[in-house]
Amino acid sequence: MSNVVVRTSILTLPPERFTEAEAIMVSAEDDLRGILDLPGLIAFYAGVDREHSQLINVSFWNTVDDAEQMNTFQPMLDLAQRLLPLGAAFLRPVPNFETVWHWGNITPVQT
Repeated sequence: MSNVVVRTSILTLPPERFTEAEAIMVSAEDDLRGILDLPGLIAFYAGVDREHSQLINVSFWNTVDDAEQMNTFQPMLDLAQRLLPLGAAFLRPVPNFETVWHWGNITPVQT
């Protein structure tokens, strides 16, 4: 893999709302499954950092243009609207990092 783009979307929540937000994120998995159909996707991960009340999406793409599809992917925009009333603060703009080197391999998403 060379020239892979790593997109990182981070949101921070008030600690007292984190459990609720995590449950929303978990329940959104099926709604977000359309990500698998986006051109250029290599892999997609969703994670939690309970200690810091943060949720993250990390995705790997062939190009920056491929990664930028997430800016208009309606199910993700809908998910954000569900999290905002909980006090979610999103890192904006969402960074897309072009890799300069890497170790290991990312296994492509299985459908």
